[in-house]
Amino acid sequence: MTSEPGRPATPEGPALRRLGRVVRVLADVAMALAAVALLASLALIGWAVLLRYAFNAAPVWVDEVVGFALVAVVMLAAAQALRNGEHIGVDLLVERLSPERRRWVQAWAALAAAAIAGVLIVNGWQTAMLARMLGLVTEGSLEWPTWWLMVLMPVGGALMLLAAIEALWRALVGAPPVHAGRDADEDPGEDPA
Repeated sequence: MTSEPGRPATPEGPALRRLGRVVRVLADVAMALAAVALLASLALIGWAVLLRYAFNAAPVWVDEVVGFALVAVVMLAAAQALRNGEHIGVDLLVERLSPERRRWVQAWAALAAAAIAGVLIVNGWQTAMLARMLGLVTEGSLEWPTWWLMVLMPVGGALMLLAAIEALWRALVGAPPVHAGRDADEDPGEDPA
């Protein structure tokens, strides 16, 4: 266990803390890009609705761009959702387990997330490269190369794999999940009085 002055002792070593910082920065950048894609989608949809109802001239390409942006949002935000403990889980059951069993459930969940991330990386990359080799383009007015969209799968998978490795490492050494400290410190529904 390590401890710094003014901080409680934790089982995190320096390597886990470094990995956590790298994953946090990458996940934050990916989340910022996802937020930009989401805001751009909102702006494009609003603009298209205005043009459609005010001028009866909606651009046909907006739906395609918004669909692509949605894929980017999901793939880029997956790692941050995993780090924040926001993926689907059966909390009611897990909360009733002893701390030791909870750690093992968290480790298995991290392994499952890593396996899914591996599938996204391998299959996503192979599919994107096949689409690139065949010169496939999207249907519709834009006709963008489909591999541009497909390459988001291995990118999102790689980010999620890093977050899963961090979560697994934390579970194995007995360190709390990244979101555990935040959950205890920040409960907006709780009245401090």
